[in-house]
Amino acid sequence: QVQLVESGGGLVQAGGSLRLSCAASGRTFSSYAMGWFRQAPGKEREFVAVISGSGGSTVYADSVKGRFSTSRDNTKNTVYLQMNSLKPEDTAVYYCAARAGWTLSRSKADFRSWGQGTQVTVSS
Repeated sequence: QVQLVESGGGLVQAGGSLRLSCAASGRTFSSYAMGWFRQAPGKEREFVAVISGSGGSTVYADSVKGRFSTSRDNTKNTVYLQMNSLKPEDTAVYYCAARAGWTLSRSKADFRSWGQGTQVTVSS
């Protein structure tokens, strides 16, 4: 099982940008698909993005497509979520998660390892 630690959250005005990072432990980072999820107060945790182990494939939720992008640096065991054109409705706790294997799942049930989350607040 891989250990995950997110960073980079904060308070930003609408239209601004933030980059989240997720550092992973372990020597087999490239064998994990990495997902990003978010949870707003009173709502279910929802899928944001996922990236394959090689970094060559990505999938995004419709709500963030064109504004968010995910990437990874396997030499640093780190995955990133670049968030641009932020909106107040993007306010949530953002989590990274790891899933062994190659399938780009959108389901949180398929991810076994989770970070502690980082708060993103977008003011209007």
